[in-house]
Amino acid sequence: MATPTSIRNRPLADEAATAALAGRLAGVARRRDVLALWGDLGMGKTSFARAFVAARAGKATEVPSPTFTLVQTYDLPGGPVWHFDLYRLADPEDVWELGWEEALAEAIVLVEWPVRLGGLLPADRLDIRLSSGVSPSAREASLGGQGSWAARLEALDV
Repeated sequence: MATPTSIRNRPLADEAATAALAGRLAGVARRRDVLALWGDLGMGKTSFARAFVAARAGKATEVPSPTFTLVQTYDLPGGPVWHFDLYRLADPEDVWELGWEEALAEAIVLVEWPVRLGGLLPADRLDIRLSSGVSPSAREASLGGQGSWAARLEALDV
């Protein structure tokens, strides 16, 4: 049986629009949710993650890119958020050494470069695909709800 899927496409005029989308999703995300951030270099995956963490924190929060550390964790009032950047992950199995199992069990998980996970990418997730928009600062966001996220995405005003 195929996993239920729901798709929403949304133009994002600029980085502020990307941050607003991240803020809305941060408001409905809950522990054990996985948000997979897809897109080429420079499409705004890290900007989305920064805005998501700041919205969950309720204030401006330093959110460094985990490009070299591969993971950053944030202990926030509504529960922890783990931000993975798997661009440099050599083998999907290496993610276990980064605390992947713990993150899936207790946190909201943001994953840049989810393709690096191969078969370890959870089937129940929200895919957020960012691509170029109509101007240099614009983006297109395609939100794909997989598993339980299909119904949740249908109920959201995004």
